[in-house]
Amino acid sequence: MDEKKSQSDQLEERLIDFAVRIINLANSLPRSSSTRHIGMQVLRSGTSGAPNYAEARGAESRADFVHKLAVVHKELNETAVWLKILSRNVAEKREEIVAILAENQELGSIIGASLKTARSTTRPTSTNHKSSDHQS
Repeated sequence: MDEKKSQSDQLEERLIDFAVRIINLANSLPRSSSTRHIGMQVLRSGTSGAPNYAEARGAESRADFVHKLAVVHKELNETAVWLKILSRNVAEKREEIVAILAENQELGSIIGASLKTARSTTRPTSTNHKSSDHQS
């Protein structure tokens, strides 16, 4: 059935699934002041990708799309750092965290490639374009 979904729909579903994994991880962390703090940080950044991607899909312009996709990429990068910190400090969850981190990195690569493509197809809006044909 996924074959009938667009790539954008499939990516959004992966980001939603990722957010659910982040929520489950945050809820299962040991209760201490440090894991509570880091859990809230990873919860914030790790669950923001899906709604920000939905916002990007509804962007009003190419520039708006690029900006919103860049936010998704930044949040995934932040989540990766928090997950790395957790993996070094919560031994009993290390295997689960590493698996989530692997998905985070795959999603980051996909979003990064999409961002690169979107940026390369964005044209400047000013009328003062530099061209090698006009240089002396």
